[in-house]
Amino acid sequence: MFTIIGGDGQEYGPATAQQIRSWVAAGRANLETKAKAAGSDEWRALGDFPEFLTPVEPPTLVGVSTDDPTLAERWQRLVGAIADGVLETLCWIPTSLAMMQEMSDMIRENQIEPQEMMKTFWGSVHLSFPYLGALIILQAVLLTIRGQSIGNMLVRTRIVRWPDGAPAGFVRAFLARGFVARAIRQIPLIGGIFWLVDSCFIFREDKRCLHDLIAKTKVVKV
Repeated sequence: MFTIIGGDGQEYGPATAQQIRSWVAAGRANLETKAKAAGSDEWRALGDFPEFLTPVEPPTLVGVSTDDPTLAERWQRLVGAIADGVLETLCWIPTSLAMMQEMSDMIRENQIEPQEMMKTFWGSVHLSFPYLGALIILQAVLLTIRGQSIGNMLVRTRIVRWPDGAPAGFVRAFLARGFVARAIRQIPLIGGIFWLVDSCFIFREDKRCLHDLIAKTKVVKV
């Protein structure tokens, strides 16, 4: 019997060697996962135990099929993304209020000038920066430590490396998966096409969107 430390830092077990081998096959653990045998206080990598050096089941093909029970459901991905989007939208409320006030003044004067609206936007955008900065830092910390944004936490999903299921870390979970994809979406025309294709990729067998392919990640259930 063995106890392991999961990607969330929690202990799981005691479990039999067969159970843990099934977790490894499903991507929930890997040979670098810390574990200790029953009756021992020494934490070692799974690969250091002879029980896990030779798999009892034939290796699976690279890639994930639709019957992989660890993959997050599509509705979970959608709800999680919406939740993160709502939080970002809330951060823009101070700027939006300034824009609404300017629009109201223009309507009263019966004179709407787009140039003045743009000046108001750039003059008030700084009001949202503290909230956006705080949200970015919070999301970056959560993704680095837990592999979860706030949206992921709400729907109980986690971002991990593909295909081994190891923690994704800051570079993959935050920079490659979030920042790079967002930067591409800001490119005129190309960004819109990228967003559309990225969204449609959720219907792949392995449910990996373009940003998952870029970051070499997948989203699993917690």
